Amino acid sequence: MEKIDYKKRFKQLYSAPAKAPVFVEVPRLSFIMIDGAGDPNGSEPFQRAVEALFSLSYAIKFMIKKGAESVDYGVMPLEGIWWAEDMAEFDVGNKAAWKWTLMIMQPEYVTAELFTAAVEQARAKTNPPALDHLRFESFQEGLSAQLLHVGPFSAEGPTVERLHRFIRDNGYTRRGRHREIYLSDLRRAAPERLRTIIRQPIAPA
Repeated sequence: MEKIDYKKRFKQLYSAPAKAPVFVEVPRLSFIMIDGAGDPNGSEPFQRAVEALFSLSYAIKFMIKKGAESVDYGVMPLEGIWWAEDMAEFDVGNKAAWKWTLMIMQPEYVTAELFTAAVEQARAKTNPPALDHLRFESFQEGLSAQLLHVGPFSAEGPTVERLHRFIRDNGYTRRGRHREIYLSDLRRAAPERLRTIIRQPIAPA
């Protein structure tokens, strides 16, 4: 059986320095996604979204492992895209006005047909409440800048500002939406030990 470490294959996307931001070219990849809105802290819809994403991602993993592909791999980290209709609300941290898309990257073996089959399998086994809100689609960010934040989400502000300053100082402007990649298990890691990649798509100024 072939074993693939997608974190190593896409090392430039799933690792980042904490000392200084770096540029990265993000290719088109496939994801399971789910949308939501509001403050994620203690939010039942947010928790249900995370549960559904991981339930389906593990169902797909074992279907591929036991199927004709006979490939084993680790489920990828949770990722989030964050924004607000009025970005001033986002910048001041008014989380009640935030919108989000949570997502988990899927390997190249996953097709729309496999996704549908995995949904039906998950429905029969665990049937997480948010299962029917999941979708499968490709997504490409292109040229971006990213930086690792270590610590609680409430302390991300200075890290985000460092990233934005790096973007400005190198002759670029922000485009698209704020992206976070959660390298730590949000259910188990202590807040001060959380490791989060902060990513921002960019364009020439």
